[in-house]
Amino acid sequence: MNNADALHAAIHEEVALQAYDKRWPNRFVAERDRLLALFPLIFVDIEHIGSTAVPGLVAKPIVDLLAGVETMAMARSLTEPLREAGYTTSAEFNATLTDRQWFMRWADGRRTHHLHIAVQGGPVWTRHLHFRDALRASPVLAARYAALKAELAVRHPTDREAYTNAKTAFVNSLPNHN
Repeated sequence: MNNADALHAAIHEEVALQAYDKRWPNRFVAERDRLLALFPLIFVDIEHIGSTAVPGLVAKPIVDLLAGVETMAMARSLTEPLREAGYTTSAEFNATLTDRQWFMRWADGRRTHHLHIAVQGGPVWTRHLHFRDALRASPVLAARYAALKAELAVRHPTDREAYTNAKTAFVNSLPNHN
C-alpha cells in the first residue's frame, strides 16, 4: 500500500478499543530495538507511551513510541529514512507541527505503530511521559480515562481525529503535565 492509500485508510479506520493485550510491551520492545538498530546514534531514547503502555487499560491496538532526538531539525531529516523503514506520514500534517513529527506503521490492513519524534527532555517528551506515568500510578485515573475513551469511541466510531481531539481536555487536566 502506498503512502497516500495508507493515510486515507488510516483516517477512515474505525475507532475500535480492545482489552489490554500483554503482548503490547513486547511489540514495543521489538519496534524500539528495530529502530535503534536502523538509526544508531540518532535517537537519544525511545519510550513506550499511549494506552498500550498502561497495564490493564483498554486501547486501540496501536503501539505508540516516543523517540527522543537532540533537535527538531534532526526529527525532520528522518522522514525519508523512516519511509524506507516501513513508516508513512502526512507531510502536510508534519509541516504544521513545530514541536514533534508523527509517523505511522501499517501492516495487515491496519495501523500497528505510531512513532512520535520530539526533542528528548522537551515539553512534548515530558508531557507524554508524565501522562503515561500518571495513568500507571493511579488505577482511579486510568479507570476514568478508560470510561472516557469508551464513550468517545461510541460517539466518534469512524472519526479518529475527533476521538483524539476529544481526549485532549482530559490529558490537559492533569496538573504539572508540561
